[in-house]
Amino acid sequence: MKSSPLERVVVIGGGFSGLMTAVNLARFARRPIHVTILNHGHPLGRGVAYGTRREEHLLNVPARNMSAFPDLPDHFLKWLRTRSEFDLTPERDLREGFIPRMIYGDYLRSLLHHYLQSGHGSVQTEFVEEEARDVVPTESGMLVCLQGGREVAATRIVLATGSEVSANPPGAEAIRNHPAWVEDPWKNWPEKLPATDGTAVLLGAGLTAADAIITLRNLGWRGTIHAVSRHGWLPHAHFRGIEYPAFPPAGVDLTELGLERLLALMERHCAHLREAGANPAIIVDKLRPYTQQIWRKFSLEEQRAFLSQHASRWNVLRHRIPPQIHAQLVGMELTGQLEVHAASIERIEATGTRLRTVLGGGDALESDLVVNATGPHLRFSKTRSPLLENLLNRGLVAPDRLDLGLLADADHTVIDGNGNRSPHLLALGPLLRGALWESTAVPELRSQARSVAETLLDQPPHGKKEPTPLVEYEI
Repeated sequence: MKSSPLERVVVIGGGFSGLMTAVNLARFARRPIHVTILNHGHPLGRGVAYGTRREEHLLNVPARNMSAFPDLPDHFLKWLRTRSEFDLTPERDLREGFIPRMIYGDYLRSLLHHYLQSGHGSVQTEFVEEEARDVVPTESGMLVCLQGGREVAATRIVLATGSEVSANPPGAEAIRNHPAWVEDPWKNWPEKLPATDGTAVLLGAGLTAADAIITLRNLGWRGTIHAVSRHGWLPHAHFRGIEYPAFPPAGVDLTELGLERLLALMERHCAHLREAGANPAIIVDKLRPYTQQIWRKFSLEEQRAFLSQHASRWNVLRHRIPPQIHAQLVGMELTGQLEVHAASIERIEATGTRLRTVLGGGDALESDLVVNATGPHLRFSKTRSPLLENLLNRGLVAPDRLDLGLLADADHTVIDGNGNRSPHLLALGPLLRGALWESTAVPELRSQARSVAETLLDQPPHGKKEPTPLVEYEI
């Protein structure tokens, strides 16, 4: 009897999302599958977030919620216990601690080795360090075209490309090769640092900017730092909350309220918490289990109103940083080394060996270094990724209705330019920001990675029926 051709899955992206999709395939596959992981730019399994080698870059989520597996909530904690530096750490301190991101990268690499490099289960894995530039449909599937000219055949393709690169401010093109300009904050920019009495400007005041500021501090650099963002808000610190069973109120379906009624309800409970001397961000935390369902139920007008009027504030409250990092930022503000500006950025221009950042209103900051820490570009139809641009041009993908990412069904199947379910393409991670809103942190991505694997394997979603796992990772 003629055997069926081997199923070939190509995962484009070797960061958390791509790696964990492949790992879950290895965990649950009951038939032979060949998986090719295409990775470039950062170490396989680490990606941008966990590729850092700097100890001061910490996870922004406590260790207790950083397991890579939604069905094994203590997996990361148990793995940490295998490392000598945590031998004497009390259990509560370990659970609530913020671990260096490079150690989390070690954790992901250990999963890579155990599940994908040691012949685990029915999955054969190939690793290719090269950039995917295009996808071409064929009669039997698709060909992934690589930058070097090689083509990789696929029956299914998983788009796990991560966040877009940072948006460039006006004038960036003219200063691209200027020695004081840092376009990519994840490359080795500290080698460009001016003298300790110099001045640095950070475009942005969010999580990426916080990383850059803490790096400057740990390098012993004593110059002046200016952080510029539209609202001038630094990230808030994680805090120890209180029990607050009054939210969500019993009998209230948060997903059916709509934006205005939800905001009014949240504000009432935030006021109660302020009166009790508690942090009102507790309400944001208690919304997290419902956020994606709420977002999906919003009308297009409500989603647009949230993005234009409330998203910036939400992000500051929702994406918090470790208390010890926040304390350092506040201390630098108090001493005057760090100054945060609430302003738009009109343009960046060269003034000899220095750069001039012109702010809205006419003010300007001259500096010896400008670091672009504005966060990812968010307009999908204007993507700067050659791969995604080609997929759009071919009609293999389409922007979602907010143009934050691409269209996809609930099972992660991509919707093409004609409104049809793709027989070959799936997506996860920041590419689904428009559909899911919350689509960047490990607690969401780990569930997405497993869901994509289940779709590829034609298995029921894990929320309904647990597949029987293979022997689990021994730690």
